[in-house]
Amino acid sequence: MKKLALFSLALLTGTLVMAQSGKQVKWTYSAKKIADKTYEVHMTASIGAGWHMYAQAGGEGPISTKFTFTKNPLVAFNNVPKEAGKMVKKYEDAFKAEVRYYENTVDFVQMVKVKSNAKTSVTGKVEFMVCNDHECLPPDETNFQVNIGG
Repeated sequence: MKKLALFSLALLTGTLVMAQSGKQVKWTYSAKKIADKTYEVHMTASIGAGWHMYAQAGGEGPISTKFTFTKNPLVAFNNVPKEAGKMVKKYEDAFKAEVRYYENTVDFVQMVKVKSNAKTSVTGKVEFMVCNDHECLPPDETNFQVNIGG
């Protein structure tokens, strides 16, 4: 009986901790037309006070931010998203490596070209990890959809 109670407590604690990562980062998504059939898709992370989120090339150890885009025959992607924000480069003892991260906010900008005049969307998911000076929360994932074209 004790083992069942301990297992249940561990499972509940793990679920609550996993839910915390998403509470430390709020995502917003938008698109801006910059030329005929060419758009900037903005994926902006607002990071909770005292926390930081790792860059796409975050370094050895932490989970770097990663975007996975759903294939869409109407959309051509141009490279990986660019990062706009104040990047911090710092050696962290916990990882025994230099890491790169953002505090407060970072805007990831993906350039896309629409292959026709049809309305469509850019969809996918973003995986990210946040830490503060005392702990790192488990990686989290969120889905997104941004309408473009038309």
